[in-house]
Amino acid sequence: MTPLSYLKAPLWVLGLAGTDKSPRKNPLLGSKRLNTWGLHKKRVKLAANMAAARRARLARLVAPEEHAFFDENGYFLVHDFLPAEVYAQLKEEVFNQALEAREMRQGQAVTRMTMLPPSLLSKNPALAQAVRDSRALNMIRYAASQGGHPLSFIQTVLVEPQKVKKKDPQSDAHADTFHATSKAWLFLQDVGEEDGPFFFVPGSHKLTKDRLDWEYECSLTAARDPRSHHASGSFRIKREELSDLGLPQPVKMAVPENTLVVADTFAFHGRTPSDKPTVRSEIHWHMRRNPFLPWTGGDVKSLPFIQERGMPILMDLADTAEKTLKMRNVWRPVGEVMVKSEPHV
Repeated sequence: MTPLSYLKAPLWVLGLAGTDKSPRKNPLLGSKRLNTWGLHKKRVKLAANMAAARRARLARLVAPEEHAFFDENGYFLVHDFLPAEVYAQLKEEVFNQALEAREMRQGQAVTRMTMLPPSLLSKNPALAQAVRDSRALNMIRYAASQGGHPLSFIQTVLVEPQKVKKKDPQSDAHADTFHATSKAWLFLQDVGEEDGPFFFVPGSHKLTKDRLDWEYECSLTAARDPRSHHASGSFRIKREELSDLGLPQPVKMAVPENTLVVADTFAFHGRTPSDKPTVRSEIHWHMRRNPFLPWTGGDVKSLPFIQERGMPILMDLADTAEKTLKMRNVWRPVGEVMVKSEPHV
């Protein structure tokens, strides 16, 4: 580090009390000495305790049998989520018009993001109904152990294994971060076993002693790990290590269309590799807030002038940072495209 780097030290300290997760970007999180003393381990444990307390207050939002299943497995799964007529109209709206989009490439996988500002939702009633569905939003809040408003967009994952040989990093089993967060997918087509489905390790959202010990061991070396995502705090785990933690092998979420899956992505999960080209689209939500908050409210994204504008605001900020600070925004604008068209990046 250069001497100027130490000017960021106050930000490193503040990051310890928030969502900072990267041992590579925050030297305090990457310090072997501090982690030997238990820095990462204590953050993980405190975050889990806070999540449990918040979930207890949010349990009223979901049916008892639903949160009982989630508490055991770490995800919700609902077939035939939308009424048939609403779902049919939703597909018409999503697939039969060109929409403004951005794309990000990770190895052989391209993820297309179609943002859903209020102006678009006002013209597409079924899309608006799906995105604003209170049952889905409450499951997302419970899974994240947070109140507030999630970010949402149409996500299309296009995988080109025959064109690009570089590995998709999301195909490794991993946890997104060190604390409870949630992601959700309302699948807009059948997803088969060979279609690159989402996979999930049931029960791996629980902070057991074995999981906490594994987190501790990862923290000692993560900053120097050659795997960039691991070094950035999204710890990767090998399939053979799962049994050492008393966990089962991943379950592929091969599901019919109109299925909603909501998961706590502190659990181990990923994208199943496929040898054939695959395309899948979904309404996608994700929610991540400060894990050390004792309350469930107070979410800035819930303010009327920000709600449903979260992703456009974030992209505008990222574009500004690219222009002024030379910090590249990985989400590249591709103009108005059909949701399932060929990748542009």
